[in-house]
Amino acid sequence: MTHAAQLPAVLNRIDADLDASLARLFTLLRMPSISTDPAYKGDCADAASLLTADLMSMGFDASVRPTPGHPMVVAHSQAKGGTDEDGPHLLFYGHYDVQPVDPLTLWDRPPFDPAVETRSDGSKLIRARGAVDDKGQLMTFLEACRAWKAETGTLPCRVSILLEGEEESGSPSLVPFMQANAEELKADFALICDTGMWDKNTPAMSTMLRGLMGDEVTIEAADRDLHSGMFGGLARNPIHVLSKIIASFHDEDGRVTLPGFYDGVPELSADIARQWAALGFDAGTFLGDVGLSVPAGESGRTPLEALWARPTLELNGIAGGYAGAGFKTVLPGQATAKISCRLVGDQDPHAIRKALRARITELLPADCTATFHEHGSSKACVMDVTAPEFEAARVALTEEWGNEAAFVGCGGSIPIAGHFQTILGMESMLIGFGLEDDRMHSPNEKYEMSSFHKGTRSWARILAALA
Repeated sequence: MTHAAQLPAVLNRIDADLDASLARLFTLLRMPSISTDPAYKGDCADAASLLTADLMSMGFDASVRPTPGHPMVVAHSQAKGGTDEDGPHLLFYGHYDVQPVDPLTLWDRPPFDPAVETRSDGSKLIRARGAVDDKGQLMTFLEACRAWKAETGTLPCRVSILLEGEEESGSPSLVPFMQANAEELKADFALICDTGMWDKNTPAMSTMLRGLMGDEVTIEAADRDLHSGMFGGLARNPIHVLSKIIASFHDEDGRVTLPGFYDGVPELSADIARQWAALGFDAGTFLGDVGLSVPAGESGRTPLEALWARPTLELNGIAGGYAGAGFKTVLPGQATAKISCRLVGDQDPHAIRKALRARITELLPADCTATFHEHGSSKACVMDVTAPEFEAARVALTEEWGNEAAFVGCGGSIPIAGHFQTILGMESMLIGFGLEDDRMHSPNEKYEMSSFHKGTRSWARILAALA
């Protein structure tokens, strides 16, 4: 029997087992696997063990792999007959760690006590930390594999799985682990479920990811904070210096002024521009949802182009002097700024960091020094969607959701996709079912029940299509 002929029974199995699938997800959601806080190291290990046991119960050869930080989970399953002749070898990636829950007072219910909530219109959502990022997402894939195994005894093609426990804390162990285990992890394509839909009813495949460069500068002048009455007007103020330097980063049209910043930035192709125009993106609504109304940034660019295909330089935080309650009249001894650049095309994050630091150093006046602290970097990532597998997956998504699946960009950065290209030499399909209002990283995080249920069905279809 062909995979296409088996698919209806697999989809029926997913529908019938939805309650059991939710129970398994809830067991995982109850684990406070906060990777950035050492107090939760044991919970991260427990989550890895739970997932490993679950994969073993489905017939995967699964194991917990130690790292200097939190463990990885690696699993392998072959197609019928123990070969990979039935289709491509796929590597699925997800992460079981979650963000901290602070501030706890803003949660409407305990963040690790998951629940299904029903709206007045009958639609349902799953509320918990990790519901969308990334436990609910990774479980859609695992549940699709479970349904294929339960219904047919095998998977349509060879599947390997890599689950990480440090994604929310910078993935310090990921690259060394991938390098050390490259031969084992290599596959034909990677599948990443850490992205979102275009809207609640329209699936999407993210094919462009911006890169990231983060840096921090501290400008120092006097050897301590000074009384502004005694020294004001004569002593150098680091906040003034920092503000002047920051103001030099952009021109009146919103373009970044660092030399060489736009080296390697491509113009959007006419075909992609047409596709994005057809999505009907409403910048007014997008901004209105967060209390804004007027598009800012680089002029002369469409809103989606600005979000997905153009680089940025942003200030993420400024500190200096006294910022507590009340008032304190001081000239600060130092001022600090945190700066990030979202990168596209072939921009070199190391060259941009060098240009940024050169600009700051160049504009330093007498009596001031600058020290820098690096916060990591990754290049942009663009997928080669001409491979027929991308179209097969897109068609499978369209068949499940009833709306044409879109190839979209992503304004954020997902370094793992670039690592798969550079370390393992393979392209990634980024297919996720999150929504803009899922409150990712925020209190009251949620995941739509439709995303969990139809996301599972989508992966079942994609496995069949790729095989």
